[in-house]
Amino acid sequence: MDKLVRYFTDFSPKQLEQFQALDGLYRSWNEQINVISRKDVDHFYDHHVLHSLAIAAVFEFQAGDTVLDLGTGGGFPGVPLAILFPDTRFVLVDSINKKLNVIRAVSESIGLSNIQTRHVRVEEIKDLKVDAVVSRAVAPLGKLWGWSKPLFRKSDRYQGLICLKGGDLTQEIHESGCRPKVWEVESLFPDPYFHEKYLLQVR
Repeated sequence: MDKLVRYFTDFSPKQLEQFQALDGLYRSWNEQINVISRKDVDHFYDHHVLHSLAIAAVFEFQAGDTVLDLGTGGGFPGVPLAILFPDTRFVLVDSINKKLNVIRAVSESIGLSNIQTRHVRVEEIKDLKVDAVVSRAVAPLGKLWGWSKPLFRKSDRYQGLICLKGGDLTQEIHESGCRPKVWEVESLFPDPYFHEKYLLQVR
């Protein structure tokens, strides 16, 4: 939690409570379902929550926006972003329902009412238009962009695909045919863990 409040200084008391509650909830669920890597549990806030909030260090979501978290897994980056932007609607999509059950239970426990979960493959979604798609290490950039494109609504708040990725992305970006904006996460949060981790936006 220390690094969270170092980099984000304007949490409300309710948001602080919600963030503080996440650790115990995810530890408990992780004993039943492998939601996050066992070796990462002791670095929960740095490796999962703060990493997710790298998106919020660059982008802001508005009241009334709809943001889709593609391949959310255990709820990252969607859950931390939903806490930070309580007036934005977040739709967390995954093909593994037991992970969505964890997200629903966590959301209920901390009183998070702006999350909807959908157990579906993203390419099957036909009834939803969104202002942004967020994702963390789910698939190659070209695939993410292909899945995301049909979901965007035409609006002045359109922010495109925003994804968190790591390693040497040169070939992946080349093969995607996309021309993303790229930020180094380490420049946002100076910490060795974030070395060679990147934030990309495709519009």
